[in-house]
Amino acid sequence: MNRTGGSGVVGHSAIANAEPDGYTLGIMTIEIDMMHWQGLTDLTYEDYDILALVNADPGGVMVSADSGYENVQALLDKIKSEPKGTFKASGTGQGGIWHLGLAGWLLSEGLEPDYVTFVPSQGAAAGITDMVAGGVDIVPSSLAEGRSMIEADRVKPLASMSAERQEMFPDVPTLKEGTGSDWTLAVWRAVVAPDGLPEDVEAKLTAAIEKAYNSEEYQTFMKERGFGVRWAAGEEATKIVAEDDAALGEVMKKAGLAKQ
Repeated sequence: MNRTGGSGVVGHSAIANAEPDGYTLGIMTIEIDMMHWQGLTDLTYEDYDILALVNADPGGVMVSADSGYENVQALLDKIKSEPKGTFKASGTGQGGIWHLGLAGWLLSEGLEPDYVTFVPSQGAAAGITDMVAGGVDIVPSSLAEGRSMIEADRVKPLASMSAERQEMFPDVPTLKEGTGSDWTLAVWRAVVAPDGLPEDVEAKLTAAIEKAYNSEEYQTFMKERGFGVRWAAGEEATKIVAEDDAALGEVMKKAGLAKQ
């Protein structure tokens, strides 16, 4: 069942508090790397056995198609040339993942995390609509969320917050290519169980998840809807989650969004 509430705390708690017998699994999202820094819960990724990462949608830097920016370096140069707060961005709530994506990028470019003013919204769709209407200048959400407006030539993607170019957007350079920034960030989904799963049960579940991941049904479902697929299991998946936890915690502290 889908358990919502508490910015993800309710659902993640239901998984963590279950018996580690292999009969309770759940989908962990990148919010697990944010909630404890925000003071919403004591839960961290260490309270789970991370079986496999099955999806990842990197953030991006999107502008209105009529903005005039040809590339992300031109946008960055303009941001730096204007006073703090001149540019505005949106795409999620205050302190949400894409707010952190923007702050992390700005920090990586030697700017204060709030040099671009963040305008909270009810998500990427609302932020993109506002941007196309001229209300904000930038939306740092995943390119997947902007796909329909990109294909309609209403939105121009300038960069991807990924280590490599995205398969779905091969013409969009990474931030590394565009400005030299090492900042990367993706929202992901991982299949997890409560911490303490027996090794034989973990192995059996991971094999079943991998089979489902590689199925034509899953691959087609994800790609037709614009979601990115990514496979990482066990220690590799845990390493990815742990690195994001540290990186997001650092950004939240510098941006004044952490409660610890």
